[in-house]
Amino acid sequence: MRILVVEDETGVRENIGTLLKSEGYAVDLMATAQDGRFMLKENDYDAVILDIILPDGSGLDVLKEFRKTGKAVPVLILSALGGTEDRVSGLDIGADDYLVKPFEPAELLARVRALVRRRYQQPDPIVRVYDLSINTRTREVTRGEQSIELKPKEYSVLEILARNVGTPVTRTMLWEHLYDWDYDGMSNTVDVYVSRLRAKIDTPEMLPLIHTVRGVGYILSDERK
Repeated sequence: MRILVVEDETGVRENIGTLLKSEGYAVDLMATAQDGRFMLKENDYDAVILDIILPDGSGLDVLKEFRKTGKAVPVLILSALGGTEDRVSGLDIGADDYLVKPFEPAELLARVRALVRRRYQQPDPIVRVYDLSINTRTREVTRGEQSIELKPKEYSVLEILARNVGTPVTRTMLWEHLYDWDYDGMSNTVDVYVSRLRAKIDTPEMLPLIHTVRGVGYILSDERK
């Protein structure tokens, strides 16, 4: 899952980045309205965290412009402005949630998880495919009665597939949701992680759930291919 953070306070921005990355998110950190606009135009995000008071303008203006594009990416306003009018204004303009600084890290993470569920229209934090269960809140994965230990990027690949269960996910989409703007890695990285994931999820005696869609990418499905 990939998150955009637009926050001008260096300490707050870096702390949020560290917090989200510790949970396996890919994170783009921006400090200005201009950079926020650019990143929203160039990338597809699972959620956005947006400050209101930015050095070169208002985050609310960024939000207004973004909503005019018709994109339904959920936006959390994070601001020191905590009055009722501020909250109402932000939500009416198009924010999906509003959190006042200072905030508790656990609450921020919980709100981000809720936004991602909303993004993919999955109110239940647990995604089930055949006998595979993925708890997107606790990041626990089980198949049948067996618990499966996944490394952060392996889990991220599985979660993206689970958020789009039954629908093919392109390699490009997987790449864009796994890595931030600064990542410069091998072109076959996605395939490597899918291979590792299959070795843990689709053991020989089990019904295969991760399928290759030739010329497209991958799909998580319990239908035999």
